Amino acid sequence: MSSYLKLVHMEVNRFKFILLGLMSLTILCQLGAMIFWTANQLSLRKTGVWQNGSSVMFSNLTFADMISSTQLWFIVPILLSIGVLAIYVFLIWYRDWLGQNTFIYRLLMLPTARRHIYLAKGTAILIFVFGLVSFQLALLPVGNFVFNLIVSSDLREPSHFSEIIAANQALAFLIPKNFDQFLVSYGLGIIAVLVIFTAILIERSYRRVGILYAILYLVICLLAILFPLIGLGLNDMNGYLYPNEIFTIELVMCVGVVVMSVWLGFRLLSKKITV
Repeated sequence: MSSYLKLVHMEVNRFKFILLGLMSLTILCQLGAMIFWTANQLSLRKTGVWQNGSSVMFSNLTFADMISSTQLWFIVPILLSIGVLAIYVFLIWYRDWLGQNTFIYRLLMLPTARRHIYLAKGTAILIFVFGLVSFQLALLPVGNFVFNLIVSSDLREPSHFSEIIAANQALAFLIPKNFDQFLVSYGLGIIAVLVIFTAILIERSYRRVGILYAILYLVICLLAILFPLIGLGLNDMNGYLYPNEIFTIELVMCVGVVVMSVWLGFRLLSKKITV
């Protein structure tokens, strides 16, 4: 257990500066956009805008309106973080094979079960994902607090958390409305990470022909997950199976893909990849 935790700490430590950079960019973009937009709106209300000889009536400001009006500056750091993590799912393995003194050999020669390497890398990815999501959630009340400091109480109205999330497409995607949707979205993401991990190990085990094996494995896993939803007609009201039965089959398929990916990944690390 201690070896596994040390490996997790090592993986987190290797990515920490990129993680801090993504967090800093998120703060800069989102809080900067909020301050700029809010200052601009307060300036309009102070100077007054005239159209056809009469002043324009302004409604009170809300934090949700600010997020809705600055969509791009909230979406960019979120999409960038997702893109970086998607790339790092591959780099977390391939960087160990890069360079003259390949680090993977040192990992494989550690006096610990090789499956700990697989589990540590998977755990690190989860820490990065949920760490960034938690950071984004924590940043929203901070932004709301700063917003309330800038805007006087007579010019603003409170916003509920659900309104704040719904005001931005990226936030709505990142933080689903209900827990079931959260489990489905992030559950499929975890399955995708495990499948990609195993595909990488297949490619590393068989090299050139391993690329074909890895692609074939990805296709098989994708078909296994999509078949209950498409092949059994989930949206077909006249289908042979009820929706609940199809969802049960889908759950079994997902569990099967996870078990197969983890088992095959462990086996490749312990039996096929040698130093």
